[in-house]
Amino acid sequence: MSHVKAGGTAKNTRDSPGQRLGVKLFGGQKVKTGQVIVRQVGMSKRGGVGTKVSANYTIHADRDGIVNFSSRKVRLFSGKSVRRTEVTVVDAV
Repeated sequence: MSHVKAGGTAKNTRDSPGQRLGVKLFGGQKVKTGQVIVRQVGMSKRGGVGTKVSANYTIHADRDGIVNFSSRKVRLFSGKSVRRTEVTVVDAV
């Protein structure tokens, strides 16, 4: 017969790795076509000229150039205007 009490089962031992979200290339940096500029959940940053937004809201460069971040007003469905960051790629001079 065992002289050790039964150990309980651990329930909170699982953990998932981070999703590596965030800004990958900052303003003023050079970018090539197809490179990821921002990985995000939802549309916290908007894609502008020279960018493509994929199905999971990742913003990619549509052409070679320089990354630029700016602020612009966006109208929500309710009619309210809010400021959002817009990501664009301008041609390198």
